[in-house]
Order: sequence, then structure tokens, then C-alpha cells
Amino acid sequence: MTSIRYIYRIIILTSVIFLVTGCDFLETKIDTDMTPEAVETNRGTLWSFANAMYSPMSSGFVALDGNFFAAASDEAQRTQESGNAFIFNRGILSPDNVEIATSYIYQNCYEGIRAANFFLDFAENGEALLALNRDIERDKINYERDLRNLAWFRAEAHILKAYYYSELIKRFGGVVIVETTIEKDPNPGKIARSSYDEVVTYIVNLIDTYKESLQVSWKDHPDNISTNDGRFELKSALALKARVLLYAASPLNNSSNDKTKWEKAAKAAHDVIAEMQYTMPENRNYGNYFVGNNATGSKESILLRRDGTSNTIEKANYPITFPGGNSGVTPTENLVSSYEYIGAKDPVDPYKNRDPRLAATVVYNGSMWNGRQIDQSPGGEDDMKIANTSKTGYYTKKFLKEGLNLIQGGTEVHVFPIFRYAEVLLNYAEAMNQAYGPDAIPSGYTMSARQALMQVRKSASTSLSSVVTTSPEEFLKAVKHERRVELAFEDHRYWDLLRWKDAEDVLNKPIKGVVITKDENGIYSYQTVDVAKRVFHKRNYLMPFSRAEIVNSENILKQNEGY
Repeated sequence: MTSIRYIYRIIILTSVIFLVTGCDFLETKIDTDMTPEAVETNRGTLWSFANAMYSPMSSGFVALDGNFFAAASDEAQRTQESGNAFIFNRGILSPDNVEIATSYIYQNCYEGIRAANFFLDFAENGEALLALNRDIERDKINYERDLRNLAWFRAEAHILKAYYYSELIKRFGGVVIVETTIEKDPNPGKIARSSYDEVVTYIVNLIDTYKESLQVSWKDHPDNISTNDGRFELKSALALKARVLLYAASPLNNSSNDKTKWEKAAKAAHDVIAEMQYTMPENRNYGNYFVGNNATGSKESILLRRDGTSNTIEKANYPITFPGGNSGVTPTENLVSSYEYIGAKDPVDPYKNRDPRLAATVVYNGSMWNGRQIDQSPGGEDDMKIANTSKTGYYTKKFLKEGLNLIQGGTEVHVFPIFRYAEVLLNYAEAMNQAYGPDAIPSGYTMSARQALMQVRKSASTSLSSVVTTSPEEFLKAVKHERRVELAFEDHRYWDLLRWKDAEDVLNKPIKGVVITKDENGIYSYQTVDVAKRVFHKRNYLMPFSRAEIVNSENILKQNEGY
């Protein structure tokens, strides 16, 4: 039996992580007051460890400075003059600041891998543990249900390892593959890192080996209880594979443009499409999906992370001119200018007749927000000269609940999509285009790259123009554009720029905003201005390993180039 000392170490670590992430629909907290005897014999402990391995999965609400990671890219600008976002913005990421700049993601992912490995060790004799202190004949129905859950949880442990490794390689490239717990390997840090492609192969093998052992759909299965919402199931494992293979096929990781990698990515995305059998509705209410608990009831959702009931992101991102708000991270003109017109340009109002996703994502001048109209002109209630108002002329709207009274403690449930169907369609559109072109539908496939792209666009608005180019190069530009507006503030933009190798161009350009004035007739005018400089170095395509990790490995772990 695994030692109590090590069990307690895992208990403490996972409990601390739980307090940080605050997930409340997959209970990841463990009772730290259990006696050693209870830990070894309590059936509930098995389930606790099955949940605890999810604990290091953080949501995108707290990815950077306790806020959206958008501020690391050209999507948003941090309002406050200090913070970890500037480590990215100024290109000064280093082995000495990477841990705090990334919210200790390296350690958290390996803690998740360790917790998954530990669960698999602990659950090795899980059937016997479930039978302890139980009259199996009298409790046959529940016992058989528990056995089914145990099998699903074991499969999930392997998929979770795949997930954590996917998060590591998109940041650091090749990393160390650890397949044992510290209990079995006293020196896990002293292992040479595997290459990026080797880790991709490892991830794909984990998913392919265990996907059929996963629950097909927790929501639809009679064994489901509410606390199982948020667990990996078949479609989310397939979505993970599709994303990993898309990244592996992208220019950063596929310098020779090996078409077979794009073909594998296309096939993986199609597997999700075939599994879900879903068509996004036209003219859906885009913004509504991201508010409160709405995503949990949507067929578009594949894997969600719920952060519980709070007002943290509202406090961070409401305009400073609303009681309790701090302006937080604000959308840029770089992002806003990407939203297309779906009607004639208005000579007075530049936000009229735009892709409706703009109004669902951004609070702009003239918007109705929290019960009044935003006025950022000189003398207006939101005058940009007021301390800590937006530097860009915009505020974040997506994911925020409107109208919360922050002074009196108003709260709302917040849900962050780790995987949703629109991303899968865009992954498919990109991979299919790169492998076969915009319109090919090879045998075994059900739609072309163009059909997948247009499904996303029509779901936003049937008034958006059709993408008609037949050039794969121009079609790729259309896919990049669509990812930018559809997935804004969902922690995709920075990583997309890296994998496309577009970051050296895009993230060395100024962040832009608007300055608003108003004439005596109440007519606003807008001037585009540079708000902040950005710096991105070639070395920044990969993050550095921390100096402590290099030292602890006795230099077996090799640092990424340029650091």
C-alpha cells in the first residue's frame, strides 16, 4: 500500500491548488483531517484522488495577473502600469521571472501529471478498495456503478496527463516525460527532456489508447451526478487530440510543411465533428453563451471549467468609473478593427453595422453598459483623462455579467470553455485547407474547409459575407481572421501567433486605441493613436525553463535557445 506520508503530500498540494482555482462543479478538495487508517480504507478517498488530478486545470480568467491572458497578445492592454503582462509585452521573459509570469504553470502541470500517476497507482487495487466494508450482494447496483466509474476515472487519468503535457509543450517545446510518482522514482527531475515531436506522439498514443475507455457523455449517462460535470469524456479527449495535432502541423513545429501532419490534424478534427453530430445554429446569440452558467446547457460546449460564484473578473474589468471596477485589461483597436461591417459604414458611428460579435465582446464609446451610456469624451462620465480609465478607449465585455453591484457583493457563476465546437470547426478548416485546399472533401470526410469556416461565420451572422477565395494562402488568412474574432479572450490568440510564426511581425507593432472627442452638437469623433509599444524576440517563441529547474536537474534539463 502506498505510504501515508506521500498520500498526505498529495492531499496538501491538491488542496492548496483547489483553493487557488476554486472549481465548484467538480469537487477537487480532499479532507485533510482524515486519519491514516481512513485514508487507506475510505472508499471516498479513491474518488477524492480521482477528482484531485483535475485541480491544476486553471481557467482562462486568471491566466495572467489574475486576469485574461489577452494582455500578453495584441487583443488587450493592461490598464495598470505594473504587472506580469509587461514581461510578455516587453520581451523580457527570462529563467528568473518565468515562474511568476506564467502563474507557475510548469509546476502546476507537473503536479497534475503527478496526481494522475498517483491516482493510477492508488487505484491499482481499486476494485478491492471499493469492496471494503461493504455488503456487495445487498449493494450490488451501487457497487457495479462504482466499478464503472472507477474504469472511467482510470481512463481520464491518462487523458489528463495528455492534457497537461499539451499545455507544457505549447509553452516550452519538448519537456520531460514522467510516468511514475516520486514514490517510485526518487529523482524525477533528473530525466532528459523528450523532443516536441516525441511528446506529441506520447500524447496522441495516450488518447488513442484510452479514448474508448472513457465515458461517452457524462451529461447523458444515467450514472452521472452533478459533480461529474467538467470531467474528460470521449469528445473532449478527441478535441484535445485535434488541437495538439493542429499545433504540431503549424509552421513553428513543422518547418518543412509536412502535409501528412496537416492530414492527421484534419482527421482528428473530423473525428470530433463525426462524434458530436452537431451543426451550429445560424445567427445565434454569441454573447449569451459566455455569460453566467449558459455554456453548461449548450451543445456547443465540449469541456468547461467553472470558476464558481464570484465577481472577481467584474471587479477586475468593469470600468473604473463604475463603483468597484478597476478597468483591468482592455481590448485594443487592433482587435476592434478586425470586426467586419455587415452593412454600410456610418460616417458618425464607427461601431454601427459591425459583426455582432464586436458588441458582445467589447464595451465601446456609446455602448449601454451597466445601465447607462459610456461617454469617454472630455468631461464625460468616463472621460479618458480620469485616472486608471482605459488607455485604448475600450473595455472588456465578453464573459462579464452586466449590472452586478460590486459594492454590495453581487456575484455570478463564471464558466470558461476549454474546448468548444467553434474552435473544432476552425481547427478543421485550417488543417483541411493546408492539407487539401479550401473545397476538397476527401473520401471519409463530410465537409470542406470552406463549409466549416462558413458554419462559424453564419452562426455569428448570416449577414457576414461569404469567403470566396480559392487560393489556399488567402483562405488561410480568412481562417486566421475568423479565429481572431470568434475566439477573442479565450486564450487562443497568443498561441496562434506563435504557432503560425506570425508573432515576430504582429507583436512588434504598436498597440492602438482611440481618443474620443465630442462637438457642441453631441457628435463623437474618433482618432486612432498608438497606446503602447510591444517587443517580441525570436527566442520568445518558446518560454525558458526556470533557473531553479535547470539547477535541480543538475543541468540534465537543457535550456531553450536564447535564454
